[in-house]
This record gives sequence, C-alpha cells and structure tokens, in this order.
Amino acid sequence: MQFTPPGSECSIQFGTNVASAAPGSAESLYLIVADIDAAREELLALGVEVSEVFHEGMPGARFHDSGRVPGPAPDRGTYASFATFSDPDGNGFLLQEITTRLPGR
Repeated sequence: MQFTPPGSECSIQFGTNVASAAPGSAESLYLIVADIDAAREELLALGVEVSEVFHEGMPGARFHDSGRVPGPAPDRGTYASFATFSDPDGNGFLLQEITTRLPGR
C-alpha cells in the first residue's frame, strides 16, 4: 500500500516484500506532520502506542530518551516538536512537526 498525505510530494509504502531490510531494523524513520497533536491523536484513535510529544533539551535528543523535554517546543517552532512510535514489526518512527519549511527545502 502506498500512502501520500494530501498536498505532499512524498509517499511511504507499507507491505510485505517491499524492502530487503529485516523487520525491526529501521529506526527513526521521519514522518513529517503539520500538527503533531492532531497526528498523535489520530494514531492513538487507531490503537497505535505513541509517545508523548517532546522537544529536545540538547541537540540529538530526538534519537535518545535522555535529553528529551516533555511537551512541544516552547515557541512551537517549526522542526522542533516530536513524538515516537513503532510498527508491529518493531520499526521505529519519529513524528516531526514542520509548520513552515526552511528556504530551499
């Protein structure tokens, strides 16, 4: 199955025999969302276990539990709020809220 969010230029594919990587081997796969609270609530409504929203207290903390600060970024700055979840195979996903793209992106 291929999923393309409305208005997006990117897609993601889910299915069997789509990639050669072992199940559970992919970590920190970014999924970009415009509203992290709404995305989190939608995943929760579907039965997905999703972390609380957090922001980095130090660079790189999005990839490690230590250094994460609960709640969205204080200024709600674009690129700065995150949540995590795993699929049934153990692959890890990182939701990142981007409300305004930086120039050139």
